[in-house]
Amino acid sequence: MYLRRMARHQSQGRIIIFRFSYGLMRVENKIFQKKETIDRELERLLSRGDSLLFQAMRQTVLSGGKRYRPLLALASGECFGVLEDVMLHFACALELIHNYSLIHDDLPSMDDDDFRRGKPSCHKSFGEDIALLAGDSLLTLAFEVMSQAPLEEKLLPRKEKVIREISQLAGIKGMIGGQFLDITLSPEKITEKEYYELILKKTGSLIVASLKSGAILGDASPSQIHSLEEYGRNIGLAFQIRDDIIDSVKDVQEKYLPRPNAVSLFGLEKAKRKLKTFVERALRILEEACLESDELCYLASNLLESKSGSENG
Repeated sequence: MYLRRMARHQSQGRIIIFRFSYGLMRVENKIFQKKETIDRELERLLSRGDSLLFQAMRQTVLSGGKRYRPLLALASGECFGVLEDVMLHFACALELIHNYSLIHDDLPSMDDDDFRRGKPSCHKSFGEDIALLAGDSLLTLAFEVMSQAPLEEKLLPRKEKVIREISQLAGIKGMIGGQFLDITLSPEKITEKEYYELILKKTGSLIVASLKSGAILGDASPSQIHSLEEYGRNIGLAFQIRDDIIDSVKDVQEKYLPRPNAVSLFGLEKAKRKLKTFVERALRILEEACLESDELCYLASNLLESKSGSENG
């Protein structure tokens, strides 16, 4: 039977219907295969040694996760004809950067989390000193991996531009800046504007970097890059609000006031409406920009699926 999923949203008074061209199962299978490719390459990259440091790096990166950012990168690259062998270097680098940030986030001086993806966090397994170095190692490895991407000499300026873009979006103007806001803004006093700034930096920046990487390498037009950036900003907000909703159940049970959180700021029902709104905006942006990608549509609309627990990417 021909399978399909439709995500409906309003745009200028008309119903836009998104459907997967070759059926839901085909799209999910493509994403599953790409996730397996990403996992194999990450395992290869982290199998260069067996020291305690490599063990800590492997435990963090290979212990699960949605691989959301590298999947976005591969889907974006495919939109613009970038070979998967080339795009894989940047996709894996983005995942390494993401995991370095998780190690540092979990440290006692930051979020002080004892568990990550249902397992002891890196510093609980290996100590704070090894965890700190494991995070540093993943970050530097990411740039080594990107520098080795096999591109023709005439395309090297594009590679340099992507590395520069990722550097900025992973740094103080992006993810690190968001982490700073996360530890300095008070949950009781945060405004809606401050919350969005925090999330767009901490969560949204690497998502935007993932999408722009494929577009830049594929020589997309400025308007196409802008559209992907706006798509990324919207799914970045949706991604974090979804995690906040999932985490809120546990937070209420434990009577724990989290750091800035969509549910504590807006209330549960309003947070759910905002999640839906941001996903619908992301889908509308793709359609209006004529960016035809079943995988990008799926990765956005799938954020509306309810899950039992948050994996934090």
